Amino acid sequence: MSLVRATVRRDLLLAARNPGEWANPLMFFLMVAALFPMAVDPNPEFLAKIAGGVIWVAALLATLLSLDSLYRADVEDGSLEQWLASGESLYAMSLGKALVHWCISGLPLTLMSPLLGVMLHLPEEAYFALFISLAVGTPVLSLLGAVGAALTASLRSGGLLLTLLILPLYVPVLIFAASAVYHAGIGMAYNGQVAMLGAMLALALALTPFAAGAALKLNLSR
Repeated sequence: MSLVRATVRRDLLLAARNPGEWANPLMFFLMVAALFPMAVDPNPEFLAKIAGGVIWVAALLATLLSLDSLYRADVEDGSLEQWLASGESLYAMSLGKALVHWCISGLPLTLMSPLLGVMLHLPEEAYFALFISLAVGTPVLSLLGAVGAALTASLRSGGLLLTLLILPLYVPVLIFAASAVYHAGIGMAYNGQVAMLGAMLALALALTPFAAGAALKLNLSR
């Protein structure tokens, strides 16, 4: 865990020196949600029905936007090769990278979600469901995205390939999360959907760092 903490501390400092890494996905998230009512019916009743889905699609796309650079700097400056040569755990590095990505991407999106709920006339009953679904679901997006970023780390233009690899894995998260918000908005129970998101998070925490570490080792050994 000391390696995870060191990785998180280092990458958070780098992100603080480069605000664009966390500001760009957040601005994209806000713009998509703000422009959506202008392109469809701005009727509050209509927006209330689709608000949860719109916010979650915007969050998913914003997460994809920031994944391509997850390992890019480490590959270019040789840090990744040094880490591998040192014999340190790639599991720890991959987990730390995913945690940092969530801190600079998923966490701000989660904290901004109530504001977008107000803009899209989300029912009051659904605010907690929106917040908890994002709090549990966005770490899954970061962990799964870390695997795709590791697979494409050595490619110069791997953004499109990364999207094609990871987007199908994001679909179950999107379905259960948007369903939880919708059911909360119409007064129905949503515990089952949140439980499924929690199960996905537990599996992702257990498995994706190993997969990302193996992908990094494969990339660097070629």
